[in-house]
Amino acid sequence: MKGRQTTITILMADDDDDDCMLAREALTESHLPNHLHIVKDGEELMDYLYQRGRYTDANISPRPGLILLDLNMPKKDGREALREIKAHPQLRKIPVIVLTTSKAEEDILRTYDLGANSFIIKPVTFAALVEVIKTIGKYWFEIVELPL
Repeated sequence: MKGRQTTITILMADDDDDDCMLAREALTESHLPNHLHIVKDGEELMDYLYQRGRYTDANISPRPGLILLDLNMPKKDGREALREIKAHPQLRKIPVIVLTTSKAEEDILRTYDLGANSFIIKPVTFAALVEVIKTIGKYWFEIVELPL
């Protein structure tokens, strides 16, 4: 197996402060070598990815190796942001994991049609979230090869 990055930048787009705090704690608990950056809506997500506005400094907002995307956010929802990401020649290479409370079959089908790499329903307990994060880390950062 090839050598792995020592630190992975994960970009989480979610407007729920509690979910963001729990994800940060779950990442810490799962001992993944990462930097978590959080944006609160789809517009802020796209600003980060295009390095616009307050995200112009690449040292403060490095290109993510993985995006965790909630579907239901203000301004620009996750579906719209996903469509834009997967239509862009450079951004489409970044794996996008939809991490949402939605269980709607329509959302599952639509996000895969838009190019999502995975669809995960947010776990209810912190312990289950830690397990999901560990599994994401194992798969995306130890097993598969990500584009640079």
